[in-house]
Amino acid sequence: MRMDWFTSYFAHKRDCANKRDLRTKALLSLPSEYHNPLPSQPLILAAPLSQLIQNVQSGKWTAKEVLRGYGQKAVDAQRETNCLTEILIPSAEEWAEGVKTGPLAGVPVSLKDTCNKKDSALVRLLKDAGAVPFVKTNVPTCLLSFESYNDVFGRTTNPYNAACTSGGSSGGESALIAYGGSIVGVGSDVAGSVRVPAHFCGIYTLKCSTGRFPRAGNTSAMPGQEGVKACYSPMARSMEALRVFLKAVVDMKPWDYDPSCDPLPWTEPSLPKQLRFGVLSSDGVVRPSPACARAVSLCISALEAAGHTVGPFPFFPPSPLRALQTASQLLLADGGKTALLPFRFGESNELGLERMLWPMRWLPRWVKRCWAWWLEHVSQDPVWAALVRDWAEKSYVEQQRLVVERENYRAQFLQAWQNHAIDFLITVPNATPAVPHNALRDTFASCGYTFLFNYVDYPAGVLPVTRVDPALDQLTDKPQNAVERGAWKWYDATLMAGLPVGVQVVGRRLEEEKTLRAMEIIESALRAYGVTYQV
Repeated sequence: MRMDWFTSYFAHKRDCANKRDLRTKALLSLPSEYHNPLPSQPLILAAPLSQLIQNVQSGKWTAKEVLRGYGQKAVDAQRETNCLTEILIPSAEEWAEGVKTGPLAGVPVSLKDTCNKKDSALVRLLKDAGAVPFVKTNVPTCLLSFESYNDVFGRTTNPYNAACTSGGSSGGESALIAYGGSIVGVGSDVAGSVRVPAHFCGIYTLKCSTGRFPRAGNTSAMPGQEGVKACYSPMARSMEALRVFLKAVVDMKPWDYDPSCDPLPWTEPSLPKQLRFGVLSSDGVVRPSPACARAVSLCISALEAAGHTVGPFPFFPPSPLRALQTASQLLLADGGKTALLPFRFGESNELGLERMLWPMRWLPRWVKRCWAWWLEHVSQDPVWAALVRDWAEKSYVEQQRLVVERENYRAQFLQAWQNHAIDFLITVPNATPAVPHNALRDTFASCGYTFLFNYVDYPAGVLPVTRVDPALDQLTDKPQNAVERGAWKWYDATLMAGLPVGVQVVGRRLEEEKTLRAMEIIESALRAYGVTYQV
């Protein structure tokens, strides 16, 4: 057995080194155009997505010219942030030859590393639409982290501050897009994996409802996990690019490529002039940091100035804490066994996931019950106690009960939405801006603001609003529980100065078009109010 461990360890190290060497050789072998800016590059990178498509369709630009413009910028982004894994540019150049038609004609599209080039329904759809997939981007090992690092490709850094994370698990995408190396890309989200990176890097995204965006044929760290389904979703440099790209994908009838997609054609929304927005000021677990709370406050002021109605959304019951409890237990009902199955001896895992799995796998249930009792009655921390108490691998019967509870919660959430008569909900995407590397060991449980909307399966978008300001965003409150203490431990408005801060906008299930429109309304209201964010 010891020899097996020994062999496995060195095989892992060798395979990682070989994969990195392939990436390095692929980058070095690119034509000179990818290492030196083209004369037309500034115009290409500055063009809105719709204009880029029109210019390719009209013949003003060739698809290869656009590819080389963004490809060169992607090479720069890799040098600065270590965001790329696979360099698909040689095959992309061949594909770009002669591409002039399609709703995404000539658009270079970046893909999260889990998107399979050959088998993915999404890649087939994109090519049929005239798009040009050209790079794949970095992810954490098990895709269950708000940081993006692994033994193979290393760590992706934030373009605004190299000491901070770009987010995860779609952190390579967010870094690349924020840097300007891609105008639009695709990530996946099971607990916030497109929204938190978008928030950390100051870009746009919309986490779709399951069934609205193709996902078949892609890789998963937990194949067969259906308790809280992952969904693939677009990420972009602008609101315009997000809308144009998502509409093009839906107009291509993704249900003809992926049987899990619902046959719902794109429908332009008709919204009243005065909307009602609910505000989720806290998830009941971690209060937002001052910078993130300020971004929401700016949106509230801008919307009210534009004539919209904004009010609190105190939906208790159902409790957001209970959603976090049940969702996390459903997501890791197998005790993490599926995700860890491919691991070899010596392979490192995500710090947050390791900390989650240790008590789940090694502490008997009676020990966790005693621990929870102590936390609740002695330490006066009912939040941490609630998360610890039932943190264990689940039997099939227990999983079924959790699914029943999930469906009951969804019904209660819908009722709360209707009782408050709101059109949309706004809240923070995360309690803090981008945190320093390795902070996830303390912040891993701070995911309630995003995980909630995977649990109820509502579309949720993120748009950038402002940046951390040390003069306005200093933290003075004291944490009220262990989860909040872990999240706030790494918040420092002085060290985080200049980092992006976004807001999350939530709509009703399968109403992606309306949610996008609400995001546009908020951005327009912010501009009228004097708040403009430059990506």
